[in-house]
Amino acid sequence: MPGSKLRIEPTLLRRINERRLIEALQQHGPQSRATLRRLVGMTAPTVSKAVDSLISRGLLEELDPVRPAVGRPGKLVRMAHRSAIVLGVLIDVETCTVVVAGLDGKIEDSLTRRMPTPNSYAGLIEALEHHGRATLGEAPGAPQGIGVVVNALVNHRTDEVVCCANLPILDQRNPAIDLGQRFGLRGRLIKGTTALCLSERSHGAARGHDDIAVLDMTTGLGLGVIAGGAVVAGHSGMAGEIGHVTVDPNGMRCGCGNRGCLETLATDAALVRMIGRRIGRGIRFDEAKDALSADPAAFAEDVAVVTEHVAIAIAAVVNLFNPTNLFVHSELFAADPGRLADALDRVKRRALTGSLASCTIARSTTTKEQASISAIIHEITHGVRLAVG
Repeated sequence: MPGSKLRIEPTLLRRINERRLIEALQQHGPQSRATLRRLVGMTAPTVSKAVDSLISRGLLEELDPVRPAVGRPGKLVRMAHRSAIVLGVLIDVETCTVVVAGLDGKIEDSLTRRMPTPNSYAGLIEALEHHGRATLGEAPGAPQGIGVVVNALVNHRTDEVVCCANLPILDQRNPAIDLGQRFGLRGRLIKGTTALCLSERSHGAARGHDDIAVLDMTTGLGLGVIAGGAVVAGHSGMAGEIGHVTVDPNGMRCGCGNRGCLETLATDAALVRMIGRRIGRGIRFDEAKDALSADPAAFAEDVAVVTEHVAIAIAAVVNLFNPTNLFVHSELFAADPGRLADALDRVKRRALTGSLASCTIARSTTTKEQASISAIIHEITHGVRLAVG
């Protein structure tokens, strides 16, 4: 029985070549055509044809080199910063953020807009459309798409949010599609941990690495993984829900409905809740941060509980996925380097020695705003599928 053959049609081959060039520019930054030939191993005519095609579509731009070489210098090629732009939307429990960037991923901070999260889905879409149009109206370049990041379970087969425990107005909805229809643009809905992973690899400390993981421990505990250069999504795109592994069958009830999930003990939100309970009232994130700074000894027991469970989560990721880099995304726990260092000491007692030895663990260098931009850029630049038959 003959084996499967890989059919590479001319149009598909062109797209593959373009994708390779884009990946080289995302990893190495602006390059001359001659350098691109060396980086991707293509002939000069193939590189020129692909670059010209991407420039004509507004995805790449040419610019003069900063320091001209001897003789006539060649122009540099870069991801579009002015001719093509994307809109990023971060939907969170209390605040939504709208950002704009070129395809090089550089966010225009002066155009960033934040707003309180409305209490209805219709109000949310109306407000995001309003702020999105205002942002695009001030930004140069042609809009290419909208990336929407949510801290929720996202089913890629049904193309909707399955469950958002902290913001249920998103359940069974797809704000990326709804916003995309209003703007006449493609929309990409992606869960926060996957977006953070893409962002670390494209614009953060993991450039050039194909096996990385991001553990987000802010409001929930989620995991994003890239293995062999591809996102680990699972059957429906819902892989990585490490926070809903039971660690205490008799523990507190989690937002998912079960008891004793790791998420209830290994997050910034869990630490805020513990500090508030010790103080005797519910507190906000900034109050918890101030309390920890003012009197760390008063909350040492709470920090120790979170530290132990963060170590369990990190060790599980190391043992299961064997990444070369693991990034911890935290706004409270890991804000103090000493807390993360303590957690990593405990990881040594729980992780497999061989896997841990080849893994660098550090605090995340990216933001969720940057992640929303990375999500839609990835959609635009990595949409190639190979036909197998």
